[in-house]
Amino acid sequence: MSYDKLLNHIRKTTALEQVAGIVGWDQQTQMPVNAAQQRAEHMGAMETVLHARRADPRIPEWIDAIGQANLTLIEQTNVAEAKRAYETATKVPADLGEAMAKLAARGQGIWAAARAAENVADFLPTLSEMIELKREEAACRKADGQPLYDALMEDFEPGMGSETMSAMLDELRVGLVDLRGRIADSGREMPRLSGKFDKEQQLKLARNLPAIFCYDWDSGRMDMAVHPFCSGHGSDVRITTRVDEANPFDCFYSTIHEVGHAVYEQNIAGADGMEPAHTYASMGVHESQSRMFENQIGRSRAFCGKLFDAMVAEFGDIGVADADGFYGAVNRVRSGYIRTESDEIHYNLHVMLRYDLERALIAGDLAVGDLEAAWNDRFLADFGVAVDKPSNGVLQDVHWSAGLFGYFPTYSLGNIYAGELFAKMQADIVGLDGLIAAHDLGKPVDWLTDKVHRHGRTIAPNQLIENAVGHKPGVAALLAYLNAKFGELYNV
Repeated sequence: MSYDKLLNHIRKTTALEQVAGIVGWDQQTQMPVNAAQQRAEHMGAMETVLHARRADPRIPEWIDAIGQANLTLIEQTNVAEAKRAYETATKVPADLGEAMAKLAARGQGIWAAARAAENVADFLPTLSEMIELKREEAACRKADGQPLYDALMEDFEPGMGSETMSAMLDELRVGLVDLRGRIADSGREMPRLSGKFDKEQQLKLARNLPAIFCYDWDSGRMDMAVHPFCSGHGSDVRITTRVDEANPFDCFYSTIHEVGHAVYEQNIAGADGMEPAHTYASMGVHESQSRMFENQIGRSRAFCGKLFDAMVAEFGDIGVADADGFYGAVNRVRSGYIRTESDEIHYNLHVMLRYDLERALIAGDLAVGDLEAAWNDRFLADFGVAVDKPSNGVLQDVHWSAGLFGYFPTYSLGNIYAGELFAKMQADIVGLDGLIAAHDLGKPVDWLTDKVHRHGRTIAPNQLIENAVGHKPGVAALLAYLNAKFGELYNV
């Protein structure tokens, strides 16, 4: 009886969270520009209601009354997650949660306007306010001796602190810098696309991609956004993309990336997502799905063959002569400004830049007023080129305006997990390259559903990957994949 009361409470709370998610999706895709302040009030009011539900004093009473010895794994997970959410909610004052929700809603519009105007100063007051609120939240939540940043990272990668994360990223960085140096010394250049690629034609091809990756269109939709994202759970999982008429790869691979997130959400067992056990394991695991779809599959030589044919059929001459040239163009290594458009080697260097800067901001070691200079100095050191404008630098990502401190390192962790999972998939699925070449991805997606998707949150993230691949995850598989792929392309 107590478990039923707890579960009913959880499901209604989750339903309200999903409503807030849809409102957030609307803000980034459909909302009129002038509605930002009104939407901030909406989000603040919703957060007040949600905080009260998460901190309901009946929750610990119900949990104490539950005979946990007889619970199933799903039930145990639901109880444990309800306890964790309650403890977090009771540590963070309701007015602080409301203030963060309002600022996130308002801040995303301010960031977008500053980005469009190429004016960092327009965004810095909002960023300063957000950082102070997040530091206050972290101080409420952190355990004794725990860094403020680690308390925030718990929202995205439970159980993995910055010490463990940093050790993995430091090891990865060494291998990436070595490979990047060898590529630079090779003197080889990959082909490039040429021409202008019409927006509607790009979207026509992009809308064909989700079904290849087994996305259920009856449970989703695709829209445009400044910064592509995926939103929703179960039978309502929405994706977004964007279009640059000079660079169709941005549209296509943003779409594939978000489909990776979406298919994970659609394939979790008990997929209405109304119970904690039926939600994703962590953002690192989530990113492993999107990054594998985008890179190990979508940027593979096998997959690029049919994509090349589709592009030639739609656009005619695209500046590369054949599928081999197209594969080289898709995987051209260059020190580009934009994280979401970067090659597989530079991508993680982009993430590490953000990870180090946001840790310094939260720790108080970097002043907000010095952020742009710190970004530009680090970018020049890591990428060898100077940032030319804020939208190519510190204003390119939406995350900080939304208060998502602690999210960035999960992108690289997702790449690490993707390396492990894809190596195991190659060993387990006979003829995998042929399936990818035919754009027949049913078996690979079924494999991921069995190993990852269906388990939801019933297994801790690191253990979930270890169970899937048969050993503790590390960076070796990702570095082996990158060295083999780019070693062949650049003859290094």
